[in-house]
Amino acid sequence: MTPAELSPRFFLAVVVVLAVCRLVVMLVRRLGQPPVVGEMLAGVVLGPSVLGALLPDVEAGLFPQEVRPVLYVVGQIGLVVFMFHVGWEFRVDRLRGVARPAGLVSLAGMLVPVALGAALIAAVGPRTGTLAPGVPLLVSALFVGVALAVTAFPMLARIIAERGLTGTRFGSLALGAGAVDDAAAWMLLAGVFSISGGSADLVSLAVAGALGLVAVLAVVTRLRSRTVRLTDRVAPESLLPVLLGALFLVAWYTDEIGLYAVFGAFSLGLVFPRSQRLDHTVETLEPVGTVFLPLFFTYSGLNTDFALLGSGPVLLLTLGCVLVAVAGKFGACWLAARLTGEPSAVALRVGALMNARGLMQLIALNLGLAAGIVTQALFSALVVVAVVTTVMTSPLLAWLDRRERARGSRPPRRAAVPSPAG
Repeated sequence: MTPAELSPRFFLAVVVVLAVCRLVVMLVRRLGQPPVVGEMLAGVVLGPSVLGALLPDVEAGLFPQEVRPVLYVVGQIGLVVFMFHVGWEFRVDRLRGVARPAGLVSLAGMLVPVALGAALIAAVGPRTGTLAPGVPLLVSALFVGVALAVTAFPMLARIIAERGLTGTRFGSLALGAGAVDDAAAWMLLAGVFSISGGSADLVSLAVAGALGLVAVLAVVTRLRSRTVRLTDRVAPESLLPVLLGALFLVAWYTDEIGLYAVFGAFSLGLVFPRSQRLDHTVETLEPVGTVFLPLFFTYSGLNTDFALLGSGPVLLLTLGCVLVAVAGKFGACWLAARLTGEPSAVALRVGALMNARGLMQLIALNLGLAAGIVTQALFSALVVVAVVTTVMTSPLLAWLDRRERARGSRPPRRAAVPSPAG
């Protein structure tokens, strides 16, 4: 397909994606789900699990193989812009009162799911016929463990923003723990790929690259006032290209070191200088993420096929993965928060938010599938985990709110996060 033939097919695909996303979002809102869940489910609907099963020719015509890489790239732009805006809106001072519990929640949310997931695969994986031939059992077990330990940080951030939970203690605690959790998960994933390839280069690059990113961002933070004065001399129409250039540079860097672009975008948003002109530029960029983010969900949905879950052993493994995922993430994060002295209402909500996996797990699974570490059957089983744990988040939060009101107490809202001095 030539570029001249590709562009109209891409435009049509975007129209269909946006229309279906809008329709599914309207439907899931009536069920109490946030729009982000609708966008994720819309991607599955447009893939082989629904549209491909009912109208395979239509799916092939709308999303030919040549269009899919373009959807991925443009969807990445939406995801990176969205995460930059999340970081820009997230005030680091909100973590001052939750740094210790966030660290312990993150640690528990990593270690327990990895251990339980690896143990499950080691115990029953070879008997289900879902493991990739030629891949050591240790690699398969560790990969599944890390995949179950991932938190859907972009989705978690979006759920918190959409439900107005940004200023709550449990929202700030979950955001802090989720950010650390996923950064560590991607380093562990690099370690699994290193073991699989017989080389320590990937994990060494991720660790060294992360330290380099922290150092650069620390310098940017110290030079904020100088940066603001410098931007005052730049023509307003030039600020947006400069911002995009910096954002894409950081996204490229974190992709290259194996930590994924969203973490670079979020980190840049955290330290981005503030001024009236810069704030206006950031707000101008925000709609780009809103429009293009659904394309990323659709790309992931196009790689998901639930028809592969038809055999008994795969269904049992899928159920086991879901149970282990919820117990290892929700249970461990709830217990860790309680052990740090957090009240039950806060700890339960932190566990519910950390339990969502969504797109970050799908990204990890696609990497494992491309590397030959997981089979299509195991991939599909773990996609069910991502969907179930994400969809259950909003109903669980709503149920906790109703329970608090029934007991005569108010659900925790904008409280218990200390403000900065002055």
